[in-house]
Amino acid sequence: MPARILRLLALLQSRREWSSAELAERLGVTRRTVRRDIDRLRALDYPVVGTTGTAGGYRLASGERLPPLVLTDDEAVAVAVGLVRASGSAVTGISESSMRALAKLERMLPTRLRPRLAALAETSTAVERGEQTSVDAGVMAVLAGCARDREIVSFDYRDRHDTPSARRVEPHSLVTVHELWYLLAFDPDRADWRTFRVDRIERPTRTHRSCPSRRLPAPDAASYLKSSFATASYRYTARMVVRLPAETVRAGVFGPIPGEIREDGAERCVVRLSAESPELVTQYVAVVAALGGEFTLDTCEEIASRLRRLGNRFAG
Repeated sequence: MPARILRLLALLQSRREWSSAELAERLGVTRRTVRRDIDRLRALDYPVVGTTGTAGGYRLASGERLPPLVLTDDEAVAVAVGLVRASGSAVTGISESSMRALAKLERMLPTRLRPRLAALAETSTAVERGEQTSVDAGVMAVLAGCARDREIVSFDYRDRHDTPSARRVEPHSLVTVHELWYLLAFDPDRADWRTFRVDRIERPTRTHRSCPSRRLPAPDAASYLKSSFATASYRYTARMVVRLPAETVRAGVFGPIPGEIREDGAERCVVRLSAESPELVTQYVAVVAALGGEFTLDTCEEIASRLRRLGNRFAG
C-alpha cells in the first residue's frame, strides 16, 4: 500500500475515532483525499465506518477477521517486551499464546529491528511463580474494553470474605500490583470509587451504556491504589517501629508496599504492612529488617513463625 494509506491505517488503529478534518491535517492532504483513501482501505476489507456528528469522522470497527496492524519501530519492540512478560504472567492460558505471537512478530520484523529483539531474547527470562492467583483472559478483555470505551459493565463479585454480590460499575482502568490485577471503577450505587480483584470477578457483561468521564481523586490509577492499600486492613498485618528515617526506608524498599511508611521523628519511622497473603507481609518485614536499623515488631503468630524460620534476627 502507498505510504500515506499506511499512515492513515496507523492513525485509525491508534485511537477510537477521528474526524475527517483531523485526519486531513495529520496526513497533510484534503478531506476529499482522505475519503478516497478510506475507500481504498474498505476495498482491502478494513472495516472503516463513518461516524455522525457536526464534522463527521471515521473509526476502525470490528470485522470478521483481524486485519494487519501497523506498528512503529518502538511499538514493535514494546509489544515484544510485553509478550515476553506475558508468558510468565498470571493470566490463564496466555503463556503459550504469547510465545506464538512473539514468534510471528519476530518473523515479520524488519532487519533493522532484529538486533534489538535478539538482545531482548538473550537477556530476558519469564520465570513462572510458585504460587499465583490467575485471572481469565476473557474477563480481562471485557473489562479492558469497557474501560477503554467508557461503558458501564456488570459482573458477579466475591469479596475477601467470599460474600457474593452483583455489581454494576463505571470502569476506569486495570492495574497490576504485587502480581494481582485490580479493576478501578466508580460505583454509582455507593457513590464512590471502588477497587475489585479481577480474579474474584465472574461473568462480566457489556451493557452498551456509556458512562461519564470522571476525575480520579488522585493523580493516576496507580497512585489511587497505592493510597488505598496504605490505609486498608487485611487478614495479615504487621507493625514495625524502625530506628531509621522514613526516607531511608522508602528508598530501600522497591516498588509500592502493601501498607505505609510514616515518620515518627527525625530518625525513626513506623511501617505498617497489611495483606491477604502471609508470604507478602513476611517478605516486606524481612526487607525492612534487612536495612539494618533496630526495630520492634508487632504481628500475629502466623507471620512471627514464618519470620523465625528466616534467622536469629527474628528469634525474639
